[in-house]
Amino acid sequence: MLHLRSDFIVSNGTKLHYYRTGSGTQPLVLAHGITDDGLCWSSVAEALADRFDILMVDARGHGKSEAPESGYTLENLARELAGLIQGLGLSKPILLGHSMGAVTSLVLAGLYPDLPRAILLEDAPPFWRHDPADPKGIETHKGLAEWIRSIKRKTREELMEEADPKSWTDADRAVWVDAKQRTSPRVSELISPSDILSLDLPNLFSKIRCPALFIRTDVEKGAVASSEDIAALKSFVPSLKVAYVPNASHSIRRTQFGPYLQAVNGFLAELG
Repeated sequence: MLHLRSDFIVSNGTKLHYYRTGSGTQPLVLAHGITDDGLCWSSVAEALADRFDILMVDARGHGKSEAPESGYTLENLARELAGLIQGLGLSKPILLGHSMGAVTSLVLAGLYPDLPRAILLEDAPPFWRHDPADPKGIETHKGLAEWIRSIKRKTREELMEEADPKSWTDADRAVWVDAKQRTSPRVSELISPSDILSLDLPNLFSKIRCPALFIRTDVEKGAVASSEDIAALKSFVPSLKVAYVPNASHSIRRTQFGPYLQAVNGFLAELG
């Protein structure tokens, strides 16, 4: 049974909520994807809580965290996560992020190269290859924003139908739906093409100095990052290692938990 403490901290002007196990010595900060929240990491936290002091953070507009009227940018997400780490006095935490949380971890590691001990990235969207001339980027953002608005109009039963019924556990489905109902519609402002371009991600990521792992799967199965995308990221982050988990979706841990955990544990063991 996972024992969690629930608390708040004001970080970079935003009141963030987080869950903490407090059971290990090395801090491990888990950053969720868009419309998920901290509790979506429960299965991972339970598997690692005997060795790590785990913090599952609700990003702005998600879970129990504050939902400001504006300011939904990758830089703000990263600076708020960094502020939480600094405010709680966490020494050299390891960051594990999924999707938006993975990109947030990358941005944080670029802005604060000395803050994280290591970063692990579960199928990070390849924003570092964003082409301003490609209209698909704008259409993708519009589609995501509309989907976020649509989930706020749906009942719990309707959302349960959207969750993957074949490969996810009942617990994963339940927290996924709960997270959707807790998410503010304001998060539809996230991941805009103009925000991505403003950061100059290739230059920012070239400042990353900590060990890094990219956990990937097949685009044909739902992954958002291809081998070419990851190779481009490695050109900015030469230390980047890659772990391949076959037959998974974008939510790798939800569809292939065992192999996913094996990849995570293998990398963490190498850190010593």
